[in-house]
Formats: sequence, structure tokens, C-alpha cells
Amino acid sequence: MNQHIHGGDIYRHPDLLDFSANINPLGTPASVIEAAGRGLKMIRNYPDVQKEALIKALAAYEHVPESYIICGNGAAELVFSLVWALKPRRALMAVPTFAEYEQALEAAECEIEEYLLKEENGFGLGEDFPERITGETDIVFLCNPNNPTGVLIPDNLIDEILERCRRHHVFLVLDECFTDFLENPELATKKGKLSEYPDFFILKAFTKRYAMAGLRLGYGLCSNPDLLEHMRRMTQPWNISIPAQEAGVAALKEEDYVNKARELTARERIWLKEELCKCGMKVYDSQANYIFFRGPGGLAGAVMDHGVMIRDCSNYRGLPEGYYRTAVRLHEENRKLIQAVRAALKDLDQKPPALRETENGRN
Repeated sequence: MNQHIHGGDIYRHPDLLDFSANINPLGTPASVIEAAGRGLKMIRNYPDVQKEALIKALAAYEHVPESYIICGNGAAELVFSLVWALKPRRALMAVPTFAEYEQALEAAECEIEEYLLKEENGFGLGEDFPERITGETDIVFLCNPNNPTGVLIPDNLIDEILERCRRHHVFLVLDECFTDFLENPELATKKGKLSEYPDFFILKAFTKRYAMAGLRLGYGLCSNPDLLEHMRRMTQPWNISIPAQEAGVAALKEEDYVNKARELTARERIWLKEELCKCGMKVYDSQANYIFFRGPGGLAGAVMDHGVMIRDCSNYRGLPEGYYRTAVRLHEENRKLIQAVRAALKDLDQKPPALRETENGRN
């Protein structure tokens, strides 16, 4: 990103329907809110520095040893503590992608090599990516499915990347924060490889899965105990509040809620893609709880005039003006989004690039 601007800015735009942040469309479970409330009654005390109940619950949920788990004040904190613990000199990163990787690496004065995801390839990671991992590389950051594109990395390609990293003694960070919204998340996760690759770290978060972004709770999975201990020394000891810890334990019991959100997202994602295509947008193959598409410049501002906020992706590194991301929400909300897009297109008084290309016989 050129600027560290994110979606979800309801504070400057309180009256808009927010499609700019990719949050579970079902909203925060009541049990999670109740648990956070119980935690508030305990705030005269320090939080549990060992996060014992939360880590036990996470180990049971993820089916990994407790020793593999580290918790953070959101996944973003873990990105920073990991980079500070490793102090890499040269990183490889596919762009466009999540901003905090770049921000953390730059803060540690790490040189960043960019691998540009190309539109002609649907913004998918190319089979040539492993070749970019060399003895000069210290760390690789990948997001699967990627943010903002929602495109999945082929399973066999991740396996090849893991082996290439092992051969060249390179650390791999794989962000799986959005796998929960895939139709078959267990087929996409690589946590089964953790014991085999000690220089491998998986990022996860409660943020999107349980719609609890405001509590800031993320976690990482890694089989390298020395690294995890070094990361803990990079952060202040009480980084997870009592309300966040209590809410996290409660959230992990919400299995039906997660399944219902996954089914809803899959159904509404198909509908939204079709409707955006009907509007003339170029829609890409997102598998997550958001959709990445191309349209006319100025569309994000124009839909705001009709009460809806989408994510303008022009500040992502590697993306010019005209690329957008929208969350998948409840059906009636999604209908309002499409109505706002249609109205905005009339306001802009121009046809989207994808529609113009179709008429010119180039699509």
C-alpha cells in the first residue's frame, strides 16, 4: 500500500452501510458479547499473562499442541513481533496484499522484493513464484486466500513453496485469516505441515470469523518454541485484555454460527458476483467473504453518495485506480449495495471498463 488506510472507517462515516470491512455478516454472537461483559467486571485485575484458558480452547479448536500457539492483540501485532524477532534482511512478498506485512518489514528496515500478481492471470500466484525464493531471501509473506483479491493459492503450489523455503533456509509466513469463509476450510489450511517445518508460521484471527474486530484478538501457529518465546519478548506481557480473552474462549464454542456464516457467504457471494457482472464490472475469482472487482474510477466515492461504503483498493501496492473490494453481507444489505452501484454508475455517466471492452470485442 502507498498509505496505510483500511476499510471499516465507521467513525468518519457513521451513517453509511459498511461493505469496506470483511466482517462476518451475522454479526457478533450474543455469547461473545456476554463473555466480554463478564470480563469487564474483572478489569480491576491484570489479564492472565499466560492466557491459559484461551490457549487451551485454541488447542482443542485447531487440533494442535498448546505449545504451538501464540496470541496477539490482533493478527497485526503478531506480524510485527514476528518480524522483530527474526530481523530479516530481505523479504519476498506477492502484491497486492495485506498492508501490515510491508509496514512491519519497513519498520525493521528489511528490503522487500515484490512479486506482482497480474490481472491477466486473474491475480493468482504464478507457478514461477518458488523460483523467486533464493539463498538471498530471509522471509516470505503470503496470504491465502489473498486480501484484497480473495484468490486461493493452489495446494500443490504451497507445498512446493514450503519445500523451496526449507531448501534455502527461508522462513514462510502464511496468513490464513480468511480460510474460515471457504466452503472447505480444512482442505485449504496447512497446519498439518507445522510439525514438519519449524520455519513456518500460520496467522489466524478472531476478527472476521466472529465479528469481533474491536476486541483485537489474533493468534499464530508454529512448531518452533524458541521463536515463539522470542516473539513473546517482543511484546508487552498483558497484550490481551480480560474481555478479549473471555470473548475468545466463548467464540470458539460457536460452531453452528461459523457453519451458518460459511453457508450464507457462499450463497451470497455467488449472487453478488452475478449482480456486479450485470452492472458491467470485471469480477475476479474471490473465494472469501469479499469480492474483488474492477470498475470506473471514482466509484467508491459515488456509492458513498448513495449510503454505501466499499473499499477503494487504489492504495494497495500494485493496483491503480479502478479496483475495489466489497464485503459479502446479508441478502437485503447486498441488494442495497447493488442498487447503490447502479445509481453511482448513472451519476458517473460512464460505462465500466469491462463493459466497454465487451462492446469493443476485446473481452
